Amino acid sequence: MEYKELANQLVKKCLKKGADAAEVYIETSRNLSIEVRNGQIETVQEAADYGAGLRVFVKGKMAFASSNDFEEKSLDDAVSRAISFAKITTPDPNNVLTDNKEITDVRGLFDPQIAHIPMEQKIELAKKVETLALKDPRITKSAGAGYGETEQEIFIANSNGLLKSYKASGCSFGVDVVAERGEQKSSGGEYCSRRFYQDLKPADEVADKAARKAYEMLDPKPVKTQKAAVIFDPNVAYALFGGILGAINGERVLQGASFLGNNLNQKIGSELLTLIDDGTREKGLSSEPFDGEGVPTQKRIIIDKGVLKGFMYNTIVARRAVVQSTGNASRRGFASLPGIGPHNFYMAAGEAKPDDIIKATKTGLLVKEVTGYGINPVNGHFSGGASGFWIEEGKIAFPAKGLTIAGTAAEMLNGIDLVGNDLDLNKPMTAPTFRIALLQIGGE
Repeated sequence: MEYKELANQLVKKCLKKGADAAEVYIETSRNLSIEVRNGQIETVQEAADYGAGLRVFVKGKMAFASSNDFEEKSLDDAVSRAISFAKITTPDPNNVLTDNKEITDVRGLFDPQIAHIPMEQKIELAKKVETLALKDPRITKSAGAGYGETEQEIFIANSNGLLKSYKASGCSFGVDVVAERGEQKSSGGEYCSRRFYQDLKPADEVADKAARKAYEMLDPKPVKTQKAAVIFDPNVAYALFGGILGAINGERVLQGASFLGNNLNQKIGSELLTLIDDGTREKGLSSEPFDGEGVPTQKRIIIDKGVLKGFMYNTIVARRAVVQSTGNASRRGFASLPGIGPHNFYMAAGEAKPDDIIKATKTGLLVKEVTGYGINPVNGHFSGGASGFWIEEGKIAFPAKGLTIAGTAAEMLNGIDLVGNDLDLNKPMTAPTFRIALLQIGGE
């Protein structure tokens, strides 16, 4: 089927049935999932999926309908539903569609070889990473290994003459294992995700990291409640970012539900803090040439050396704020309306070696795992469970579990005093190792 032509036809059909403006978002995908445990294949699932989302506007009123059936009757029904829904919603003069026909040149989004790699090779990769992880004598059980891949194509058209498309792919593999000592059990896992199959890490590297994450947390010791330095491992960067992303969401800002809403162009963090949203990075896992509405993506500095430089917007929210869309319209698929979200979101690297950050810490916690919601995007308060390693006199002393970390966004963002040089841009949300000089740590 020629999906570009279908998208155009559906736009015309919406207008013919009474819409003043219309947008069609078509998504097609192929997904493969392989699960292995103890050397045995548990599941192999491959499925194709497709569907269309229709957004229509009638006298400033917006409505949405979708269909995963491309038969003419089903699509006609979806158009009719959308038009019918629009007639009973509340009008908003800001309900508009983008007319930006440009497209960002983003390389390395689609690997044409993934589908042609033999299934046996993919199964063997999942088996191999599990076998290698179990070779470590400290590992007693496998919690499962797996391989997954996806191929996707996106088409978007609207009544402003916009018609765009792109292809993307992705693949990943990894393993989860358990280490035991006496009555103790500790789990650990490691996965690697890439756009191109040939860029996946070697199986032994992934297996070694999974095993180490499991056994290194055995024999934890208690820590007394105190204020001390806290070092965040790159794998727990989301503990800091989740709340920030909520706070720079343009819709939250307009609603007065952001602790950063009144701080544009003001210093809100350490000079070592620079946060970037980049939808254009070559082979980036969240890169794309345009967002969920067709607006071209870009690379933006959100916080520049501690100064808040901007918020994220889709087209409608940008119109309400009297600004331009930042290309941050996000979709969870063809059955969802555009929201607001990041692309490849990361903290810029610093100059310190991670080992030197530990050496520079007299007393503190190296956080390896967090639980909870992190920074509250409304009031900026932070609270969450944590585990990792206790540091004394610049050396890792022992594992520590069952701790809590608490503070405010102001304390955390302004308290960053060391940033590592170990930034891995192969993750969609990431940071280098960084240290916050002083936070409340709850223990016994």
